Amino acid sequence: MTFRLETIGNGLVFAGSLENLAAVMKNQGDGGTAVVQAPPGTGKTTLVPPLLANLVSERYPDQPRVVVTQPRRVAARSAARRLASLDGTRLGGKVGYTVRGESKVSRDTVVEFVTPGILLRRLLSDPGLENVHAVVLDEVHERGVETDLLLGMLAEVRELRGDLTLVAMSATLDAARFARLLGQAGPDGAVPAPVVDCPSALHALKVEWTPAKERRLDQRGVARSFLDHVAGIAAASYLAGLATNPEVDALVFLPGAREVSDVATRLRVQLSPGIEVLELHGQTGPEAQDRAVSGREPGGPPRIIVSTSLAESSLTVPGVRLVIDSGLSREPRRDAGRGMSGLVTVSCSRASADQRAGRAARQGPGTVVRCYDQQAFAAAPAHQTPEIAVADLTGPALILACWGAPGGQGLLLPDAPPPGAMADAMEVLRELGAVTGAGGVSALGKTLANVPADPRLARALLDGSAVVGARAAAETVALVAGDQRAPGADITRLLVALRSGSDPNSRRFAEDVKRMESIARQEAAVVVRRASATEVTAREAPGFVVALAFPDRIAKRVPGEGSTTYLLSSGTRAGLPAGSPLSGHDWLAVSEVSRAQGRDAAGTGAVIRAAAPLSAELAEAAAPGLLIEETKAKFGQGRVTGRLERRLGAIVLSSTPVRPSAESGRVAVAEALHKAGFSLIGWSTSADTLRRRLALLHRELGGPWPDVREASLLARLDEWLAPELEAIASGTPVSSINLTEPLRRLFPWPEASRMESLVPERLEVPSGSRVRIDYPEVSEGSKDNDGGRPVVAVKLQECFGWDRTPRLVDGRVPVLFHLLSPAGRPLAVTDDLTSFWSGPYAQVRAEMRGRYPRHPWPEDPWTAPATAKTKNRM
Repeated sequence: MTFRLETIGNGLVFAGSLENLAAVMKNQGDGGTAVVQAPPGTGKTTLVPPLLANLVSERYPDQPRVVVTQPRRVAARSAARRLASLDGTRLGGKVGYTVRGESKVSRDTVVEFVTPGILLRRLLSDPGLENVHAVVLDEVHERGVETDLLLGMLAEVRELRGDLTLVAMSATLDAARFARLLGQAGPDGAVPAPVVDCPSALHALKVEWTPAKERRLDQRGVARSFLDHVAGIAAASYLAGLATNPEVDALVFLPGAREVSDVATRLRVQLSPGIEVLELHGQTGPEAQDRAVSGREPGGPPRIIVSTSLAESSLTVPGVRLVIDSGLSREPRRDAGRGMSGLVTVSCSRASADQRAGRAARQGPGTVVRCYDQQAFAAAPAHQTPEIAVADLTGPALILACWGAPGGQGLLLPDAPPPGAMADAMEVLRELGAVTGAGGVSALGKTLANVPADPRLARALLDGSAVVGARAAAETVALVAGDQRAPGADITRLLVALRSGSDPNSRRFAEDVKRMESIARQEAAVVVRRASATEVTAREAPGFVVALAFPDRIAKRVPGEGSTTYLLSSGTRAGLPAGSPLSGHDWLAVSEVSRAQGRDAAGTGAVIRAAAPLSAELAEAAAPGLLIEETKAKFGQGRVTGRLERRLGAIVLSSTPVRPSAESGRVAVAEALHKAGFSLIGWSTSADTLRRRLALLHRELGGPWPDVREASLLARLDEWLAPELEAIASGTPVSSINLTEPLRRLFPWPEASRMESLVPERLEVPSGSRVRIDYPEVSEGSKDNDGGRPVVAVKLQECFGWDRTPRLVDGRVPVLFHLLSPAGRPLAVTDDLTSFWSGPYAQVRAEMRGRYPRHPWPEDPWTAPATAKTKNRM
């Protein structure tokens, strides 16, 4: 059962590192761990699994078993096919693979390639992996969330099973991180796992920079002008390459399936029919994917493969000597504020760009043409953002709960999950009934974890089966859980194509449906139904099942002629793509919505990517927990009105005028005050004066004198304004409300008894007049008018003989005098009367005595009698 490594490794660079890796593993005894750090194209994926199989067979000669994870289905199939070919055995014999919906293994299989999701579900059903002797986690540098979880979970398995061999393989220089995770306890603490390096396999690589004149991204995503640029550069560069080397093939990197199809279509127009243009992305069928990565057949036509990041690191496409790189990638992002998650287009990391370039120099000298400039390359992040940091974590959270590490507690991961995202995910699982209040997995949660879909879809599969039948529910869940793009966002139309067999993914879809239908029938008896029994036609079934899975995404069209804007029950607004067959439907069940700009978003900042028609009745049946009926009061135009609203989340189903209750009316008035401030009621002169006096006391003395700035008063409405709020709510006109008495409720006792002496309303001047003190306005910020000083505006003649400036608040604050002419015009401003009489007064007297001869202007203001009268009336 052993592999002939000298034959398999012929011509592969990593063959030179096999002896080192074998020694490292043998030195650790039974089992052992290691991290292999080797650039793409060295042959690590081909050689490490059979080496471990040979080492394991020394301990388990009867049936050694090595499981190898590949991040993508096409990579798992391709790797298995290549190893079986080099070994000279049939695929499914010693070497096999298992991916979603497809398996080629047998009792004789020694090395099995799987996707991370397959191994995760095996771990949950068999935590000890009793029949597996070695596990290889390939491409760990890509930082997919499932691979990250496997690293932590398998490290725990090794603590219980010392004979399990565990190897992580990375194509970038970050092996130390993974070595620490896979380390073992030693006498001096944790010892990192050994790292086995391998020299680069790259030949000479020429780098060309051909940036476009326009920006790569616009409001709608990847700019069409940039796709024109990429297609033109790819066609010209490939034709030039063929002229010197007829055997050269090319690889074009674009961020997503839409851009791949777009550029491939343009290339087929620009290139001669003798050049084959192939597409490689998640939505192409297995046969098309395998054909694209298999290399040119002898005597076959020249090929140019247009691909997403599928071909970035885990696949070697034979014959490629030219790479055209857009410098863009599509990564998951979670928008917690809008309750959305999806893929967004961003600049790829520098590590990704280097790996893409390396595809051209694996088998000989090559060229990479980067359709962007060196500044954009330098500004890109060094590594790809870990998926666990930016993705929706509902699925991973369920896996962790099933593993006994709710929220990731106690599990060593390359990066800890963000607390906010994990808390949101756990709350969703609680609502589904998948976890308990403490975070432990429930019986239903274990059932949902067996469904290869998001837990919300898994719950919809089980709940929907009772209403629409297991087959119909399984079809919708399989479609939404897959990676096909619905044309015009219409799930129903895509479902018709998949059922008919006209879609390339029809076979895989049928297998997924069969598996999910079987799960739905097996688990039907243990599920407590969420949805009420209701009649659902076959045409309505997809929308109903999607609504069960994502009740927060049930959407109603915003009224308006030709409107394509929808309001989701979560409160988010989103647009429907132009020309969508769904246009005109009042209700939709949305399975995917993402951030976007441009015409399709209709000014909302989001666009619906996949949805199915729904009726109002089915919307309510699918989301009974979102149904709310309450009386809402509103204050406007000086009165309180009420309406009885029936809502589905944020969507108003009906609204009827009613008399509001006293409490709801009071709340409405309070909300209006918080929004508009006290201008809604207005400050009377007496209330304003009292508020200013209190503000000065608070500023100078602090507590217990109240803070009367608007924000503070609004925060304490119930403490001082409750009777007035109730009066307004009961119909009392706002214009009749005076805030003077309410403010008095804030007086501190017994300190309030001194208020008149501390901040009197009026000040008696030497003439005997009692002049009003103008206190400074209440400052809502950090600045005070007039320096925050109380002001007394009084005729100059009324202050003769006053040699000391009065001070308020126990002598803390001097009064600022505005000394006026007999006509009431300002002559001087001072807070030091002594200095004024001794100096500036003489100049004022000289200027004013001729203008106002009937009024006294004595040379000696110290001894002159203060008066408000003219000389002839004194």
